[in-house]
Amino acid sequence: MTDIVIVASAFGAAQVLEQGHHAYVPLAASVGAAGFEVRRELLPAGLDGTVSADVLAALGRLMAAYGLWAVYSTPATLYSHDGTLDAVAIRSALAEAQTLGARIVKFQLGGFAGDASPEALAQLLQGWRARVLVENGQQAVGGSLSQFRGLFAALEEAGVADMLGMTFDVGNWEWAGETPLACAQALAPYVEYIHCKSVAGEGARRFAVAPAGNDARFAAVLAALPGDVPRGIEFPFNAVDPAADAHQHVMWLKAA
Repeated sequence: MTDIVIVASAFGAAQVLEQGHHAYVPLAASVGAAGFEVRRELLPAGLDGTVSADVLAALGRLMAAYGLWAVYSTPATLYSHDGTLDAVAIRSALAEAQTLGARIVKFQLGGFAGDASPEALAQLLQGWRARVLVENGQQAVGGSLSQFRGLFAALEEAGVADMLGMTFDVGNWEWAGETPLACAQALAPYVEYIHCKSVAGEGARRFAVAPAGNDARFAAVLAALPGDVPRGIEFPFNAVDPAADAHQHVMWLKAA
């Protein structure tokens, strides 16, 4: 069956910041998840902005003890706003993911432009244990279908397409003004992880919600994407009984 990953923020960003990721690892394991997504922005950081290697390593050992594999999510972008590779941020995030023992490390795209060198990106990504994926973001820059088409076309042309895969965030496309189904049909060959959520509200008041069981649009997007890649739960669980809600959605997404 499809592996289901629980994104730490589904338990509430404020709660994870206060209690730490480690407080939610046993719960994620108990409701049937196969993986747990660690959010870099919700980890304790020092005055210099770095995350302690000891904290990452201990969290990785705890997850392994509970039979969970790790996704490491970083807000770092592959490309800076001017279209140049952000090599320092990339190396730093990859090192953190390796310390955690992550199977997947997930980046944002940033300001990729068509003339960026795919060979230089591929060289930066070589030699690391975690599989590197890039996620569509909520802004037009880093969240447009044309950018992702251009990125993967450039990687294909350079013969280095195997160096990078995609995290397809269903809800984020709507924030960026794109149609999720059209994006799924165009990018399915590159998708290796799916962030599952729907969007409610309008404009700046949009927020993530659980997809309804009868949501035909969400079902069509899932059907257009690979069925054997992990699916991540990123929508918030019911705060009254998060364990029951998490279990229900894990079971649903395994079979969806």
